[in-house]
Amino acid sequence: MNGSSKGDGNVKQVVPFLHVSNMERSVRYYVEGLGFTMKHRWVVEGKLRWCWLVLGGAALMLQEFPREGHDSWVPAGKVGEGVSLCFTCEDALAIYHEAGSRGIEASEPEVGNAMWVTGLSDPDGYRLYFESPTDTPEDTKLSEVKS
Repeated sequence: MNGSSKGDGNVKQVVPFLHVSNMERSVRYYVEGLGFTMKHRWVVEGKLRWCWLVLGGAALMLQEFPREGHDSWVPAGKVGEGVSLCFTCEDALAIYHEAGSRGIEASEPEVGNAMWVTGLSDPDGYRLYFESPTDTPEDTKLSEVKS
């Protein structure tokens, strides 16, 4: 193998591909609840089978897994269990407030590793964390900060 990697300029982006149990419910959560926009879609016989969603510079793909027939899959447990996605933001507190105003429950923001962090779970249990840099002291909760 060659010592120099061509991957540095070749690889442009990683986009998590999440298998979901109910496409309609997941799209509603990400688009209406979190503000993602659908950039690409694959529709078969009038049904959305796959989509590429974007929020700022982040992207993810969703596809409902077939339970019968070709390429079927029945997960042994909850689909998103053990999977976490971290989104670096300009303002994670704004994401927290916007999600709450749309009926999405998120954890109270807290400072960890010099970042405000708020977490939530999508309908399949995928953990989503929104983080933004701060100089607020470690372990400070949003409720402890004076407005």
